[in-house]
Parts: sequence; structure tokens; C-alpha cells
Amino acid sequence: MSEQPQGELVCNANEIEVKQALRILIDDYPVAIVKDSMGEIHAIGDTCSHADISLSEGEIEGCAIECWGHGSQFDLRSGQPLQLPAYDPVPVFAVTLDGDDVYVDVTNVVNGASVQNY
Repeated sequence: MSEQPQGELVCNANEIEVKQALRILIDDYPVAIVKDSMGEIHAIGDTCSHADISLSEGEIEGCAIECWGHGSQFDLRSGQPLQLPAYDPVPVFAVTLDGDDVYVDVTNVVNGASVQNY
């Protein structure tokens, strides 16, 4: 008997194309599920730490996502800002793949960033 993955089932990996992001809500908390340029899946807080703007609407290049509002970029692995004006990281959440099912655990913030309003 296999063990149930941690977190919430959020989508199928095939629903997200390379260099695409999907905005989902987990218990009313916005999360961006992102497939980077290499096809790896990441889960980050969907709100830019500089302004209240959805990151899932931004462009993905390599392993970074750019906020369309002011150009801040965030590393999808660490949540760290790579370009100003943002200087605070966004939360990065644990992702588990079970076959093609993508599970995200918003209680497991892997980079220690602050999770607002959760």
C-alpha cells in the first residue's frame, strides 16, 4: 500500500506547459504552480513581495519568474528576489509528484519565507 503524498492535490503535471504558471487557491491562499524552462514544477506564493500583483501572470525564464508590474524577478527554487524593486523573498512550498498528480503542501515552506494571511 503506497503512502498518500503530503499536501493538497492541485493539478495534473500535464495541465501546465513549460514556461507556464497556473494560479490556484489552497484554503484561500494564492499559490503559483510553475513549470520552469527545464520542465521542473515549483510552487511559490503567487503575490509579489513588492506589490500586490499575481506572479503567475509574469514571464518565466530559466528558473525565474518575473513580476509583470515592476520587473522584479524571483528564483523559483529559493524564492529570493533576483532583481529590484523587490527585496523580500516569496514563500516556496513543498511539491510532491505522484505519477502526474501534483501535490502542494502550504504548511511546508521550504525557504522559511513569511507566509502572509495563511
